[in-house]
Amino acid sequence: MHPQSAIQYQFPLQSLNTFGIAASAHAYLRVTETEQLLGVFADAAWVSAPKLVLGGGSNLLLTGDFPGLVLHIALQGREVLAGDESHHYVRAAAGENWHEFVQWTLAQGVGGLENLSLIPGTVGAAPIQNIGAYGLETKDVFHSVTVFDPSNGGTRTMDAAACRFGYRDSIFKQEGGRHLIILDVCFALPKQWQPNLRYAELAQAVAEQGLDAPSAQQVADTVIAIRRRKLPDPAVIGNAGSFFKNPVVTGVQCAALLERFPTLVHHAQPDGSEKLAAGWLIDQCGWKGRNLGAAGVYPKQALVLVNNGGAKGADVVALARAIQADVQARYGVLLEPEPVFI
Repeated sequence: MHPQSAIQYQFPLQSLNTFGIAASAHAYLRVTETEQLLGVFADAAWVSAPKLVLGGGSNLLLTGDFPGLVLHIALQGREVLAGDESHHYVRAAAGENWHEFVQWTLAQGVGGLENLSLIPGTVGAAPIQNIGAYGLETKDVFHSVTVFDPSNGGTRTMDAAACRFGYRDSIFKQEGGRHLIILDVCFALPKQWQPNLRYAELAQAVAEQGLDAPSAQQVADTVIAIRRRKLPDPAVIGNAGSFFKNPVVTGVQCAALLERFPTLVHHAQPDGSEKLAAGWLIDQCGWKGRNLGAAGVYPKQALVLVNNGGAKGADVVALARAIQADVQARYGVLLEPEPVFI
């Protein structure tokens, strides 16, 4: 089918972003087959138009209507591939719901992704953001990704080294890879599975249940319970999860901050740097539970900004800027937003 026939115009995007911001796209295409991408990028009418690749809409903030073509990646499919001596290989299409995919792997008897349960978004977003939670990041269980390259209309496979993973970062957010469109992701999950309880809060929650040797599903259930207790459901309160990255400072900077703020929450990194808790910094500046217009800071978690109803992208931006200014003034640290502003 020619992509032009499936394109819709003046398409509402409110239900396609977890912040629930009301905005529209000049044009919209739901991509269920790779051939649709080939068609769009070969079509003279769309080659030069601005494009937004959209997954679950959980890591973006719409600051207005989008003037070009939204490519909504809805590719489906998941499978357990042949493994090797040490790993199961599990692959999923980019449009699969992330949490449902994690639960599916557990149902197949394959553990390894359970710490990342209940993270909103799609499978395709996982390597872009190098999503992480409770002691695990995508890069720790990543094998490869298949991408579509609009510059030549071809597809190729990239391994972990090619993806240049960093803290909430990858080549897909950098100059050399922003144009690439993820089609599917393959994960390498350990056959000799052991629970990952490095994150203190998770370990404590497991211990409180009296689980000396928890299963992967029990770890997943615990993570889900913690997240539901601390974080708002986007279906109820619009949000994009953690709004700011945890800032990383030098050991010297951290030591200086500790002299002034002895209770500063910090975590030593392998390279000698220190990761600070953005939520703690925001809370100490008095923002937890505060609102600025229709946007606010979630009362149970200062790291989450919310749409209290009818907020525009500009309202959330104004709130974020005010928080950044206060944290920088008090601690000399600039908080960096996780969501992409569109």
